[in-house]
Amino acid sequence: MNSDQRVAVVTGGAQGIGRRTAELLAERGFRVAIIDLREPAETVHAIEARGGEAWGFAGNVADEATVERFAQLVIERYGRVDVLVNNAGISLICPAEETTASDYRRVMEVNLVAPFLLAKAFGRRMLEAQSGSIVNVASVAGLVAVADRAAYNASKHGLIGLTRTLAAEWGGRRVRVNAVCPGWVKTEMDAADQAGGSYSDSDIAGRVPMARFATPDDVARAIAFLADDAESGFVNGHALSVDGGWASDGSWESVRLRKR
Repeated sequence: MNSDQRVAVVTGGAQGIGRRTAELLAERGFRVAIIDLREPAETVHAIEARGGEAWGFAGNVADEATVERFAQLVIERYGRVDVLVNNAGISLICPAEETTASDYRRVMEVNLVAPFLLAKAFGRRMLEAQSGSIVNVASVAGLVAVADRAAYNASKHGLIGLTRTLAAEWGGRRVRVNAVCPGWVKTEMDAADQAGGSYSDSDIAGRVPMARFATPDDVARAIAFLADDAESGFVNGHALSVDGGWASDGSWESVRLRKR
């Protein structure tokens, strides 16, 4: 094992954005540790098939004991951690007046508490090493409001707040903390949400100035940029929109469509 080879941790790496991020970081020379609720075997195998090194762990990122155990195993296995990507997340589409307290708390636990637990566990190691980059996967829904998503919107707004706070606390000790804010991405989560009938492909394409969904690769490349000190070494506390212009465009639909 080359102890000088960088190590990245990716949560929610069994599919979607997390899987593509793990693959891309491996392509760029990182050894990758992946945690997901289900064993991320397909991601690990895909990385190994391309000559990379990866290790998978099944566990609940909202459970503090699981996170601490995972962090311990990563350090025991690799001896270091250079990048943490907090990607794991869940959605909830429901009118605010019908959202139960238990459902609201569940979204907060996965989308906001878990990133804090992971940042705390791995951030300690980064602070000791005086080096590291944490990238939190927030959302365009952390910058603007989207109806019927009170819990999700609040969790992602909170994640951007957590990002900025940790950046302020840890930047002086050479640990950078940033966020990416994707718009709608073609993933398994999108397929599940659309199955509920709340929106269609045309709804999203019509709203985005670039007239398409993001791909997992679009988001993964933004994450990789923020992860790499050589590329973004003085970027800290930033929320990078990867939304095709969604949050920037205040046009009504007929104006937007006339510009295509």
